[in-house]
Amino acid sequence: MKKNQIVTNVKKSVIRTFHKAHFQIQKKSPEILVAFGIISGVGGAILACKATVKACKVKEETKETLDTLQEAEAKGVTNAGESYSEDDYKKDVSIVRIQTGVKYIKLYAPSVTLGVLSVTSILAGHKIMKKRNVALAAAYAEVCKSFKEYRNRVLDRFGEHIEKELRYNVKAQEVEKKIVDENGQEQTLKETADVVQDGFDPTKLSPYAKCFDETHPDWIKDAEQNLFYLKARQSQANDMLQARGHLFLNEVYDLLNFPRTKAGAVVGWIYDPKNPVGDNYVDFGIFNAYRSKNRDFVNGYEPAIWLDFNASGDILDYIADHQFI
Repeated sequence: MKKNQIVTNVKKSVIRTFHKAHFQIQKKSPEILVAFGIISGVGGAILACKATVKACKVKEETKETLDTLQEAEAKGVTNAGESYSEDDYKKDVSIVRIQTGVKYIKLYAPSVTLGVLSVTSILAGHKIMKKRNVALAAAYAEVCKSFKEYRNRVLDRFGEHIEKELRYNVKAQEVEKKIVDENGQEQTLKETADVVQDGFDPTKLSPYAKCFDETHPDWIKDAEQNLFYLKARQSQANDMLQARGHLFLNEVYDLLNFPRTKAGAVVGWIYDPKNPVGDNYVDFGIFNAYRSKNRDFVNGYEPAIWLDFNASGDILDYIADHQFI
């Protein structure tokens, strides 16, 4: 029994190892196919170069043979003294050319085969990646949809104030505030204020966020002008959204002189007053009262600000479905 149990365990272990290796190969199949395609392409090029050297020799041999046949046809006899007619010449020339073509095919067949394998492998890898990207986009769209539905349920039940407290992890806390009374004496008062529990952390921003600071080409050493610039761009973005019915994040990046991103090509905003999709407007997050850095920027105490755009997620399907676009 123990021997049979050992054999069974070994079989199960081998099967698990096989399936694990098979899964890893499937997972890495696009990279494997592209790598194989590149190697095949390089190998095909090397073989083609070697075949070309040999093809030159074949060409010379063929030329010598045709010259010999042409001389024999002109004389009417071969070097062996046998009679040689024009029909014999035409027949032999056809045979020589066919034989030469076969030699060329044999020389270049390996390189052509590798070239075809290279193109096929790269296209197959691209096809797999394309399918995976479509699946990821669909999954991302579903996650965005679920989050929006959840957020709307929270808004309907608890109101906007509670929803923002939950989203930004804000809690009401008693804080001390020092003031100077009419007599010039300092007093400490206690009041309730909304406080972000974890503080400001750029890593907790959305993946669409961008930093507007000294490195930006449009930033200047004037807090009021920087705020005016961002408000103007936000207003311009909303005008574009309302005029066209949709707006991509990359288009907002263009307005603000930020580099485009892959996500920015599919995510954005939809404007539909009758059936709102998302917030129905563009917001840079400038006046986010739950971030102390944003408040300091608006009040002129902070030179830089993280712009966190309220993009509605993947809008490609909405663009296709909405008739106003």
